[in-house]
Amino acid sequence: MSDLAGSEPAGPAGRRSGISDWLIVSHLIRLPNQTGTQLLLLPTLWGLVLASQGRPSLHLLVIFAAGAFLMRSAGVVVNDVADRSYDSKVARTRSRPLASGTISAGEALTIAILLLGLAGALVLLLNRLALLLSVVALLLAVAYPFAKRIVPLPQAVLGLAFGWGAVMAWAAARDDLALPVWVLYGSIVAWTVGYDTIYALQDREDDARIGIKSSALFFGDRTWLAVGITFGTALVLLGVAAWLMKIGTVFYAVLLAGAGFGLYQVFRLRGPVSPELALRLFRQHVWIGWIILAGLWLGFL
Repeated sequence: MSDLAGSEPAGPAGRRSGISDWLIVSHLIRLPNQTGTQLLLLPTLWGLVLASQGRPSLHLLVIFAAGAFLMRSAGVVVNDVADRSYDSKVARTRSRPLASGTISAGEALTIAILLLGLAGALVLLLNRLALLLSVVALLLAVAYPFAKRIVPLPQAVLGLAFGWGAVMAWAAARDDLALPVWVLYGSIVAWTVGYDTIYALQDREDDARIGIKSSALFFGDRTWLAVGITFGTALVLLGVAAWLMKIGTVFYAVLLAGAGFGLYQVFRLRGPVSPELALRLFRQHVWIGWIILAGLWLGFL
């Protein structure tokens, strides 16, 4: 993404204008690109639909949709603060506001705290169990940016963070943590590891050069196989979670379509994968996420 801050001239004495500040914040939270927000929101909606057996309340839908936007926005800011020295060395990320120096780490952290505060206000509208679970969500969101320095599969930490929204949604809808939600959680973690491994293929050479860990580096030439296993695991666990909630057969037809989509992606990954192809395959998961959500709804009609 280009440096949006450069599209507005600075004000007197080198100060940024108000419009420029908003453009920088927009760039910082990835406002023009909401792929990540959707990938965080969709599993949460899966959890709501399963928990309510196809009849989620509008109240919870609005809260979790807004919460997904706020938490994803805060998450990318924290990630950029942690990675600002690395991002400046990678072609794909060096135009980000922190990496390019158009905003300071202190300013970015202030924005992150504001976003987290707004998300926290939304959590206060939920029941006590969901409120308690939100503490884990915060810890996971903060842990991910640092996991890539320590663990060989930081994508698994991202999966734990992205899947936790579904656990909170289930708790908010049913005020319990029954077996189906944990099976669903495992499915979401596996799915996230799969698609984020594909995303990491864009930066495999840069990550190896600067010392960042990723599943794309860890799996190496067998990335296609690892992605196939994670997708297969995700589909099986999702099917089990839906079966435990006594969903209709139409959902399983959607699940079979998802399996076909997974096989197509694995086939593409067996050959050379350019950064452009990796990004395109990654973005396709938004569509499969929405299709699965539709299948869950239809399965309860």
